[in-house]
Parts: sequence; structure tokens; C-alpha cells
Amino acid sequence: MTTYDVTGLSANSVPYLEALQQQRALHAAVVAGRAPDTVILLEHSPVYTAGKRTSPDERPTDGTPVVDVDRGGKITWHGPGQLVGYPILRLHDPIDVVGYVRALERVLIDVLARLGVTGVQIEGRSGVWMRPEHNPGATTDEKIAAIGIRVAEGVTMHGFALNCSNSLDAYERIVACGIRDAGVTTISRVLGRTVTPQDVAPLVMDAFDLEFTAAEAVA
Repeated sequence: MTTYDVTGLSANSVPYLEALQQQRALHAAVVAGRAPDTVILLEHSPVYTAGKRTSPDERPTDGTPVVDVDRGGKITWHGPGQLVGYPILRLHDPIDVVGYVRALERVLIDVLARLGVTGVQIEGRSGVWMRPEHNPGATTDEKIAAIGIRVAEGVTMHGFALNCSNSLDAYERIVACGIRDAGVTTISRVLGRTVTPQDVAPLVMDAFDLEFTAAEAVA
């Protein structure tokens, strides 16, 4: 059974390095069998983080600090108004990393659907996307949720970031996720009303239980 740790939302946003320490401690506990599968949900103080595949030309050019981390993917931004989820889960053998990423995408697509937003998967690109036909005013694909993970000793780390009510200004300083031919959006922007991480967190927990309980039943 997965447990949920809502570490800090709204005014209680969590510095990235503090959350990274929490992740590592919990990961070690799950690996050792001392803790159950757990999903940490929070908002971060503003920060850029760069995965292992980030290129120098994708980083900020104005000297803004970047935290280099051991997840997959490239550079992205975290900050207030964005719901970040760190699932610390033991995967079943044989471990299917791509299958796990697709499952996270399905969870977030389910969450968006409950809000009246049509998110999709795009072949060859991780995360959840908005197509122009479902995104008023958009002329190209726009990313609404990013995913970057790591699996060590059979247990996952890092996770997803779902844009709820955050500003998009910080994305202008980077090549977000290394993608140059698409944009970025938020739930609030698509719906034309404010939807906060606090609003979305319960939906994520329910959708996560549905996706991964079904996976457990199949396993």
C-alpha cells in the first residue's frame, strides 16, 4: 500500500536540497524494507535542476544557479504553483523503467481529465502534453507536466512536476527539458481560472492509487 507525505504546499514550499535529502533517506529506508512505498508531494522554492543529459547551451545564460542531480532528463524549473511528486517505490522484477514512466504519465493524464483538461502522451517525448486542438490560443504542443526519474537498487527516486498555477517566466531563461520546438503551459492557463497544487494534490493521490493498485493486481 502506498503512503503519501504532503511535505509542504503553498506558503510552506520546500527548498530543493532539503527535499533531496528527504528523498535519499526515504529511498534507503524503502530499499532496506524499513519504510513502505511513499509518494512525497510538495512545492519547491524557485530552483533550476539539471538532469544528466543537460547540454551547456540549455542552461541559463544569466548566471542563475543550477542544481545538478542524478535523475534522467534535462534541465527544468521548479517553484511555487507547481506540484512536485517524488514517488519512492519498489518496482517489480523484471524492472521496466520506460513502463514506469508511462504509468506516471497516465496518472497525470487522469488527474488532468478530472479537471476538464485533455493531456496526452507524445511518442518519443516524456511527460504530459497539450495539443493545440485542446489548448485554446496555442499554436504548438505545450508541456504541462515533466517527468525525470532514477531507479537504484530496484527503488525509484525523483518523479514528476505538474504545472498548476505557476508563472512561466522562469522557463524563458532555459531550454526546458531540451525541447526547442514546443512550449510550456499550466492547468490554470488552460482553464482560465486558478487551480493550485493544493487543489490538485488529492486528485493525484487518488489517480496514483488507481494506476498502481491495478498494476499490483496484475503483478
